[in-house]
Amino acid sequence: MAETAKEVPLNSVQVEALVVMKIVKACAASFPTTATGSIVGMDVNGTLQVTNSFPFPTADIAASDSHPNDHMAASNIAAAAPRSKANATYQNEMIKYLREVNVDANNIGWYTSANMGNFINTSLIENQFFYQKEVNERTVALVHDVSRSSQGALSLRAFRLSPTFMAAYKESKFTAENMQKTKLTYKDVLVELPIIVHNSHLLTSFLHQMPAELPKEELDFPASLADLNANPPKIPLYPNLDSLDLSIDPYLERTCDMLLDSIETHYTELNNFQYFQRQLAREQTKITAWKAKRTAENQARVQQKLAPLPEDEWERLFKLPVEPSRLEGMLNAKQVDQYSRQVDGFTASITSKMFAVKSNLLPESS
Repeated sequence: MAETAKEVPLNSVQVEALVVMKIVKACAASFPTTATGSIVGMDVNGTLQVTNSFPFPTADIAASDSHPNDHMAASNIAAAAPRSKANATYQNEMIKYLREVNVDANNIGWYTSANMGNFINTSLIENQFFYQKEVNERTVALVHDVSRSSQGALSLRAFRLSPTFMAAYKESKFTAENMQKTKLTYKDVLVELPIIVHNSHLLTSFLHQMPAELPKEELDFPASLADLNANPPKIPLYPNLDSLDLSIDPYLERTCDMLLDSIETHYTELNNFQYFQRQLAREQTKITAWKAKRTAENQARVQQKLAPLPEDEWERLFKLPVEPSRLEGMLNAKQVDQYSRQVDGFTASITSKMFAVKSNLLPESS
């Protein structure tokens, strides 16, 4: 039965509400420094049930006069924490203690914090590959966006590396030829799984039994469905002053700025690859000319009944440039797609406000 269960592909991630609160608290406490930790639980018929979590310990970086706010260095240490040997030992110790108190203690992945949706980077790929590289290893990466959640909506997403990307990353083949052969694009890097927040039956019963204010007047129930359709219940409209605010959301402005930075990085990667192509074309032209000259020399030496010169000497004389890895460019393209989706999610409310006050913003036509 265990082997049959492993054959079922992962289709969702179920996270306990207490685990969600622990992840949110740990990520918010270390903001803007990256926070990482381990998640434990069990796999039930293709659903990863996350039942507990604990943060990874990271070394504190003391602020000095030269680096008063060295969040970047602290984030780099925290980002590499899931795959460090010290934290692997710490994780095994914690899992042993959890088993002693009869808690589901199977390692099913890790979590990390993010800021403004900026989480698709080399650290995320290396950490998830570290957890997912074993055969039949069913682990996920939970990403909690602290800045997005501060806007009032919980941002918690689950990701896995796709099988195609896993095979390419294992062989470190990110050349243009190999990517074209395997049809690997930025869309094939991550696979997102839906998340279900689960409450225990005891907590659900408590929420349903919370006291509410009783109606002061006797309720007039409709006699039939036709009566209900003819006289629908009147829902009071509560004023929402935020809808009248015409200022652009600062989160949207910051996302647009980071989107532009990612696009500039994309053009930098593109220019580097084009420079490599020009260098390669120049060297290949030199090699072709050298080969033609050596062939003509050998033909002349044959007529003179002399031994031909070696024709593979060009490998020692010429050095072809090494093709740069396309991994960074692929991850940056995925990050651009992430920012674009965030912008698309905000523009609906912003554009509706702009159209509503369009006549007041534009000068009146004579």
